[in-house]
Amino acid sequence: MIEELHHIQIAMPKGREGDARKFYCGVLGFSEVEKPKALRGRGGVWFQCQNVRFHLGVEEPFVPALKAHPGFRVDSLENTVAHLKAAGVDVRTDIDLPDIKRIYISDPFGNRIELLEVVAL
Repeated sequence: MIEELHHIQIAMPKGREGDARKFYCGVLGFSEVEKPKALRGRGGVWFQCQNVRFHLGVEEPFVPALKAHPGFRVDSLENTVAHLKAAGVDVRTDIDLPDIKRIYISDPFGNRIELLEVVAL
């Protein structure tokens, strides 16, 4: 039935698309993807980086996802942490898994995001 993951969508507050662009494009390196004309009136913003499609949809009332989260794989967690700290992003460590080193950050809306590096055993 399922062939692949097409996209992930999480919520954001109404009217904060500019903050989303600054963070997801400016800090995390996504590119904005133009939403279809029929959906633009709903607010939110869509992003893509390589084969990862990520959508932010407006939800009212907005409540940030504090536990549920996307997990984005990075090439070098060490370089990613340095980049994030230079951008003023708070980085939270967690227990690494046998083949994964990981950190957590929050987007401008308080949504939890995991950034991880897969390491050879």
